[in-house]
Amino acid sequence: MHHKLFFTGRYKGYNLQAFQKDLISGVVVGVIAIPLGMAFAIASGVKPEYGIYTTIIAGILISLFGGSKFQIGGPTGAFIPILFGVVMTYGFENLLIAGFMAGVILFFMGVFKLGSLIKFIPRPVTIGFTTGIAVIIFVGQIPNFLGLSNVKKHELFYFNVKEIIVNIGSISIFSIITATICLLTVIYTPKIFPKVPGPLIALVLSTLIATYLYPNQVATIGSMFGEIPSKLPNFQIPSITYDRVIELLQPAFVIAVLGAIESLLSAVVADGMTNSKHNSNRELIGQGVANMVTPLFGGIPATGAIARTATNIKNGATSPLSGVIHGIVVLLVLVLFAPFASKIPLASMAPILMVVAWNMSEQRVFYHVLQTKTADSLVLIATFLLTVFVNLTVAVEVGLVLSVIFFIKNMSDIMVTEKALPNPKNKHEKVESIIVTDTHDCPQISIYNIEGPLFFGAAQTFEQTIMSTINYKPRVLLLRLGGVPFMDITGESHFSSIIKDFSKHGVVLISGIKSQPKRVLQKTGLYDVIGEEHFFNHTGDAINYAFTHINKNKCIGCRHLAFRECSYFSEVHDKITEKKVVQTT
Repeated sequence: MHHKLFFTGRYKGYNLQAFQKDLISGVVVGVIAIPLGMAFAIASGVKPEYGIYTTIIAGILISLFGGSKFQIGGPTGAFIPILFGVVMTYGFENLLIAGFMAGVILFFMGVFKLGSLIKFIPRPVTIGFTTGIAVIIFVGQIPNFLGLSNVKKHELFYFNVKEIIVNIGSISIFSIITATICLLTVIYTPKIFPKVPGPLIALVLSTLIATYLYPNQVATIGSMFGEIPSKLPNFQIPSITYDRVIELLQPAFVIAVLGAIESLLSAVVADGMTNSKHNSNRELIGQGVANMVTPLFGGIPATGAIARTATNIKNGATSPLSGVIHGIVVLLVLVLFAPFASKIPLASMAPILMVVAWNMSEQRVFYHVLQTKTADSLVLIATFLLTVFVNLTVAVEVGLVLSVIFFIKNMSDIMVTEKALPNPKNKHEKVESIIVTDTHDCPQISIYNIEGPLFFGAAQTFEQTIMSTINYKPRVLLLRLGGVPFMDITGESHFSSIIKDFSKHGVVLISGIKSQPKRVLQKTGLYDVIGEEHFFNHTGDAINYAFTHINKNKCIGCRHLAFRECSYFSEVHDKITEKKVVQTT
């Protein structure tokens, strides 16, 4: 791929001052990313160093090849329940293969320009599953916070809660002290020292207190996972077989879709903070490249991280170089300080993840959508509960299906098919439905106002409405389609049966048809069946044409006077009758 494709315009006018800003923001974000990388890895059921490897490799690649200038990539909280599920079900090596496959899927999503498709996921679904994931992460950290022992990790939320209740007797006061110190530091550091990275200070402080005041009293990374190696991982290609690919297709797809949603949401947030514009398809290609390379070094799936991206921007980042620097900083820390990381208590990791969970939960938006008491509230609750109690895949599928069903119902409710006539009281004789009554309705010309999309959800009702009211067989059926923005094949099929049924004894006229329904009728051949001369831009012209097709004798004695012209027809009839009476006398 030509290098210009990747670097056009992103470093325009780049200078030493910009580099200094990138250096500062890169260092700050790198320092924040270290505890998060380890915490996310542990919560996902893998060794902490794999979180670090992901932060380094994916962080650098996402910045280099992504579509946002400010995006910081790495392991994120959103992935925790999925990755943990994959590790539990398929094992660590298969997680790497699923991650690699997800990278391939993301890459091709970008190549085939599917970045815009993510916008079609309704907000209640994304809020529902994000808040659900936050609850899973938060509850998952309670055992480490309280220092419970013998807690087995399960895939299902219900069993994890049960484990906490069963083992609640094994609380460690030292763990609670360590976790509380860490939690308070994470919460209050940004308020007192806004520029200082809270999570790192919290980790260092609580680790020092635990190591020197009550050594060997709390479980640490070292005691649980062994020493963290201070070297880069070995490059290794996992053994990908056809059977494994088929088996892992579903988790890979879920990782890819969630990665796409997360990274594009993060890129949108970055756009809002900087008044810039990201390239969503290129972002997906960058995410794809990163997720294909990372598993080869034992890294877990990565995506754009909203909180780290926001921190990057707040610290003055000017280009993707800050993301590259953040990866290099993490690498240096790994090489220089890995042995110290092994002393970090798990109780210090818990509050950091709890704060991440709290920040990602969008509780305000969640509550706001609930208050609307609409179909969206139902979608939100369903997605949330299914995420927590079943899994993310089922939650998103059900959330999307419910959203579609409610959308179809709302669209079909919008569909209105009403009989109408020109209103003589209106200056322009507007054609309105309110003035049609049993005593004021033309027996020969039936006019219908049709409004709303004529699609599969509304087509049958539309046909039944018209068929049931034209059983007295008028001469002319005039359909006003100005309010129909869209017609699908189901709509066309019901429309067609009205036309064919009515054409046996009368004439169908159509006025004000929009371009999309017109194209559909032309493609199916119904346009020619109706006849070019029966389509009108204005209802007035259609009504004038209709008068040439009615039986004037039937106007004799008609008292409906539905149109202005009716009085003229009656007058002519009355004069003819008078003439006949005079002649016979």
